[in-house]
Amino acid sequence: MWLALRVATGGFTRRSASLKLPPFENRSCNSSGGLDSVVVYLKRAALTANDRSGRNTAEDSALRILDRYIFREVAVTWVAVTFVLLVILLANQLARVLSQAAANNFPRGVVLSLIGLTSAGYLTLIVPIGFFLAIMLALGRLYHESEMTAMQSCGFGPACLYKPIGMLGLLVAALLVWLSFWAIPDAMRRAHEIRATAYRDAQLGMLEPGRFRTFANGAIVFYAERVDELGILHNVHVFVDRAARARQAQEPGAAVESLQEGEVEVWVARRAEQRGAGQPRQLFVMYDGEMYQGVPGRADFRIMTFSEAGFPISVDEGVTTASKAEMKSSRELWISTDLRDRAELQWRISTPLIALVLMVVAVPLARLHPRQGRFGKIGVAILVYFLYSELLAASRAWLESAVIPEYVGLWWVHVLALGAGLWLLAREHMAAPLLRKRR
Repeated sequence: MWLALRVATGGFTRRSASLKLPPFENRSCNSSGGLDSVVVYLKRAALTANDRSGRNTAEDSALRILDRYIFREVAVTWVAVTFVLLVILLANQLARVLSQAAANNFPRGVVLSLIGLTSAGYLTLIVPIGFFLAIMLALGRLYHESEMTAMQSCGFGPACLYKPIGMLGLLVAALLVWLSFWAIPDAMRRAHEIRATAYRDAQLGMLEPGRFRTFANGAIVFYAERVDELGILHNVHVFVDRAARARQAQEPGAAVESLQEGEVEVWVARRAEQRGAGQPRQLFVMYDGEMYQGVPGRADFRIMTFSEAGFPISVDEGVTTASKAEMKSSRELWISTDLRDRAELQWRISTPLIALVLMVVAVPLARLHPRQGRFGKIGVAILVYFLYSELLAASRAWLESAVIPEYVGLWWVHVLALGAGLWLLAREHMAAPLLRKRR
């Protein structure tokens, strides 16, 4: 009753001007209708406040729906584009690994492992460009189908796009941090170990009957017709290019010059055994055979008959321990002072930065004119990424060669690209009022 009297006598003060309460005209409490008018006034005020809060809730809900919609569009497009690029690189990687396996006689089980591990190294290149193209394609479709125009009419401007896209960008950057700092170096080390093991097994293992086996980069060729249950080789033929073998062994120049160009040795034995199989240094002991030495096409061959002869060979074990910067852990790169290691560390840090910087550039770059095609900016996007990646690669080479100091490194490229993106965004923001005035 006291509240009603205060309102009726004009003593009630409306504290919230934003509610815009309807004016109360009946301030008299002498009649019975005065109290009723007060109650009606309070009900109208409550309805006004509820309507105002309801509109705010509806607007917030609409913005959340738009955020989820744009997030889903860009995320689905990113997964699709990344998958397509990965399939293309897998096909290229498959051909390269198969040719390498055929040249070095790798086992079948090694091929798939090498394909998977070596292809993982390309993810740090595929994921950023896939994210960049996904933003361009998704926003390009929204602009082309006038959905973005409808969003902007509701107050959802270009700057609002960074909220859903930025959330996805942070997830992509976190994925790239894990890939570049931990997963990719570990995968490269494992691929190196598998490749080195397969190479040793292929080059240092037991000779297989009916197949030619080359050593010393083709300077020595072994062939055995068959092998018995005791591991004894039968009907063995060995071909040796003496000049090529002398050059590979780095013999003194006089010794190499004394050999005639094209001079070969051919060993033929009824049986032989391989000692030290699986070791870098092996010995082939041949029994009951002959050795022919000379230049093919000439008659002055030297023929020697033997009952037992030993033929030592040294086999290259391939790539040694992982010493490349790409295979080192991030901790080793951090404490290293070698310029190649420092360049590799900056490259790993740059990988997530590339995705974030390209995200800033993509939002204003994806804007299309009313009659422009959906894919009208894809060519420009590819050119932008090409220039960005090439500048990073050049800066990395300059840093490794000490052309630029370490504190400059790769950072100036990111600053340049980020500045270009902010300039495009500011230009679009300044152009929006002019477009509204023309309309």
